[in-house]
Amino acid sequence: MAFKETYNISGENLLKKIKELINDGNVTKITIADKHEKEIISFPVTIGIVGLILAPIFAAVGALAAVIAECKIIVERKDAESKENNEETEQEDNPVI
Repeated sequence: MAFKETYNISGENLLKKIKELINDGNVTKITIADKHEKEIISFPVTIGIVGLILAPIFAAVGALAAVIAECKIIVERKDAESKENNEETEQEDNPVI
């Protein structure tokens, strides 16, 4: 199960915040919307993502930051509780002998 967080942010801090969110590790999807919550861009974030894949995303976010004064970042994160439950289930399914 995922949960969402919303950040109101100025365009000048947009790219910095996106990079921070990607580095958090438990983010699954990032959506950038205008101040009226109309979606502008949305992209999935996966664990194995590399710099070459992120470069076009950062370029697009940088271009948006130059045009938009205020926006919202909507972040979908993995639910920590369900992750813990999955780890416990995996341990039960694979007993140590």
